[in-house]
Amino acid sequence: MDKDIQKIRKSIEQRKKARGIKTDQSKGKDYLRSHALPDTEELHGYYPAFPTSTNQSKTSSSSPVAKYAVKAILSLMLFLGAAIIWESESPALNKPKVWAASALTDQFPFAKVNVWYKEVFGRPLSLTPSVVTEGDDSQPVALPVSGNISESFEANGIGIKIDPGQSTNVTAINEGVIVFAGNDTSTEKTVKVQHSDGSITHYGNLSSVDVHLYQFIQANELVGTFTPTTEEQSVFFSIEKDNHYVDPAQVIQVDDNN
Repeated sequence: MDKDIQKIRKSIEQRKKARGIKTDQSKGKDYLRSHALPDTEELHGYYPAFPTSTNQSKTSSSSPVAKYAVKAILSLMLFLGAAIIWESESPALNKPKVWAASALTDQFPFAKVNVWYKEVFGRPLSLTPSVVTEGDDSQPVALPVSGNISESFEANGIGIKIDPGQSTNVTAINEGVIVFAGNDTSTEKTVKVQHSDGSITHYGNLSSVDVHLYQFIQANELVGTFTPTTEEQSVFFSIEKDNHYVDPAQVIQVDDNN
């Protein structure tokens, strides 16, 4: 039995020498025993390998890069997922699309923030480099175009249709921020302007759109143009407040022969 123990100890001593582990010859005890290392070392016959300071520095230096890589991958996945939902024509994704559009436009008070920014810094907040065109806000609030009212608010419960009878410019009734500029399913080329009171004005059936998303515009500033065609003779205009449509006649002095 003692011989077996001696053989085991001799084997352990040889392993220590091979690994470069020193022994304390003066006390007759090996270095590992004097520092009270785990008993599993004797039982299993190996010395646990601890990472060196060099390895630790490499790990710590590479960890931020790994974190940024993970964030970039997750961001890309989120972007692609949103793009797939937005471009999909599946009826099951209509609600998420409506929610996303509402969260990114209607729910955030762009116009209120812009008014605050303008008061503090003396100029409108611009998310993209652009030249701010000064509109004529000295005039009273008027319809976006001059013409006859061909369809009243009572007829559709959403807005009014105005027949200008000729090519004309379409202007914003008040200052605000563009929250939609593109094709709408019902009014084709459309511009939506969010105002500081929380209302949103819609300008539809346009021939051209001359503004871009999140652009700040002044009252009576150009948002687009309209040219009558055989398919469309009127400009659509509506006012939305607190998720409900408001009769423009309650906000603007509307004359049927305007």
